[in-house]
Amino acid sequence: MDPYLIDISVKPDVKAFFDAATNTISYVVKDPRSNACAVIDSVMDIDYAAGRITYQHADEIIDHIRKNNLILEWIIETHVHADHLSAAPYIQNALGGKIGIGEKIMTVQETFGKIFNEGTEFQRDGSQFDALFKDGDVYQIGQMKAVAMYTPGHTPACMVHVMGNAAFVGDTLFMPDGGSARADFPGGDAATLYDSIQKVLSLPDEMRLFMCHDYGPNGRNIQWETTVAAEKAHNIHVGNGVTKEQFVKLRTERDKTLAMPKLIIPSLQINMRAGEVPTDRDGRPMLKVPLNGL
Repeated sequence: MDPYLIDISVKPDVKAFFDAATNTISYVVKDPRSNACAVIDSVMDIDYAAGRITYQHADEIIDHIRKNNLILEWIIETHVHADHLSAAPYIQNALGGKIGIGEKIMTVQETFGKIFNEGTEFQRDGSQFDALFKDGDVYQIGQMKAVAMYTPGHTPACMVHVMGNAAFVGDTLFMPDGGSARADFPGGDAATLYDSIQKVLSLPDEMRLFMCHDYGPNGRNIQWETTVAAEKAHNIHVGNGVTKEQFVKLRTERDKTLAMPKLIIPSLQINMRAGEVPTDRDGRPMLKVPLNGL
């Protein structure tokens, strides 16, 4: 019996938007039986060296929704991203919709609230978001049911969102030749990530999987869609019967070689606030740089 009550006969329309600066793929997911849609993992542009924020990527998504007369009902964050900034409030201001994330955002807020020395004015209860999902929660996009699956390991708050025959995996998985995401951020854990990946791979073989990132391994063109069957057969980190022990060893050793994401400092401060930019005491947009904190 399927504990998540997934209906793969529903086939949503999926439009992808690739951000080359951060190798992030955002999505507009349309209910096939109405004009309702959701946005998954939007990107706000930043020139970090210049301290300048712009919205070209988000405007492309907004234009697509308007030109196709869609109704935005949800703006979904699969997790608190450490490599790009969310444009959720900007899109919500233009089109409406509710901003949703996993309920374990509170764990992330507590962890990074300390690292960034946030004061008592920074709420650590997830109240910056409109909805906090628990494992197995069901929500509607028009007539289409969407299901939130709790998949920690990369971060404590990661969730995969399943909409009909499409699952948006965040950083739980990469394309088969990309393997998996790192598990060495605060609150991450390789063994937990393995278990979460197995949960995703227990979905029907024909389930479409949509990535949040792709880096074009070995010089191939950027890709973002695969299937459960392809991941089980070919994923270089977990496919073809890789054991938990093997994965933990591989993931731990690989993570030791990885540099911090270039945008981790601004990303965490903004994304744990549901995409809102923090301000100083005078109300001016401002970011902190904790030294030796990460």
